[in-house]
Amino acid sequence: MKLDHIDTPAALIDIPRMQKNIARMQNHLNALGVAFRPHVKTTKCIDVVRAQIAAGARGITVSTLKEAEAFFAAGISDILYAVSMAPSKLPRALALRRQGCDLKLVVDNPTAAAAIAGFADQHAESLEVWIEVDTDGHRSGITPEQDTLLEVGLILHENGVKVGGVMTHAGSSYELHTQEALAALAEQERAGCVRAAQRLRDAGIPCPAVSVGSTPTALAAEQLEGVTEVRAGVYVFFDLVMYNVGVCALEDIALSVLATVIGHQADKGWAILDAGWMAMSRDRGTSKQSQDFGYGQPCLLNGTPLPGYVVSGANQEHGILSSSEAGVIIDDIEQRFPIGMKLRILPNHACSTGAQFPEYQAVSADGDSVEWRRFQGW
Repeated sequence: MKLDHIDTPAALIDIPRMQKNIARMQNHLNALGVAFRPHVKTTKCIDVVRAQIAAGARGITVSTLKEAEAFFAAGISDILYAVSMAPSKLPRALALRRQGCDLKLVVDNPTAAAAIAGFADQHAESLEVWIEVDTDGHRSGITPEQDTLLEVGLILHENGVKVGGVMTHAGSSYELHTQEALAALAEQERAGCVRAAQRLRDAGIPCPAVSVGSTPTALAAEQLEGVTEVRAGVYVFFDLVMYNVGVCALEDIALSVLATVIGHQADKGWAILDAGWMAMSRDRGTSKQSQDFGYGQPCLLNGTPLPGYVVSGANQEHGILSSSEAGVIIDDIEQRFPIGMKLRILPNHACSTGAQFPEYQAVSADGDSVEWRRFQGW
């Protein structure tokens, strides 16, 4: 199906851009001598993940057990569930393990570690658990020098639960915008996670895996001594937040929303689109960055960005395209964007925008598209 025949709004994947992004990350990490375990929460799409594995990825990272179940059913067994384990979800994790899934759990506190150890003993099951390390104060995890790190490790190890490794995510990289700052954070992330692993080993707790990663730090890393694998997710599509961080060009962004012009408010200089926040999402991640893209960057149907324009506002099913300069009214808005014209809108956050759709339209270099299913839920 050609783009001009697709109902709008629709989520589009530019296949050549996606393949270029996959090759870029994989080649970079191959050169650094580490394995790559992509985070699939961005796409939740088996077609995309198969392309990542074909390029050399080893295993996957998920953020929900629904993802783990779906990807295991599709034939992928090496899975890291990279969210601190809630004890109430242990029966689902056990069911996957007993079906043959090499599911690895994550924990960052003694209470959950004790619950996992007790559950494993109760069910006479061997579980593998990784400890989350906080290397930048961004979110969750145990800092490398905290006594809690060894406490959690010992609770698991002494109760027969395999400590498979340590993992960290330098999410504060999204707040940076220079190569120097990103490289420094990548080294901080590496050094902190390696240090945590060494402390566990020194305490007699085996810790084979050292897993780091975010898209910006993965691409900025200059050396990864002591690291066994890297994780990153949004790199496969990129988005406007990543553009502002400085790790991609607008022409690298592989996800867009196809929208149609459905009306005008000429006195305000607005074109009205049929893609509101239900299509673009409420994510306004660029609002605190150097360039605010509103709800998205308009592009022509061929993917060429339209500088000077932005989706400045959004209601549930209506998007407002206007000048990107505050107070500027586009005099010939009706001529520039006639009713029925289709546009591609680049998103602020690919994960959030992708989550609005049950499927993607994957567009090849010749403009033909095929449907790739996406799954949702937890």
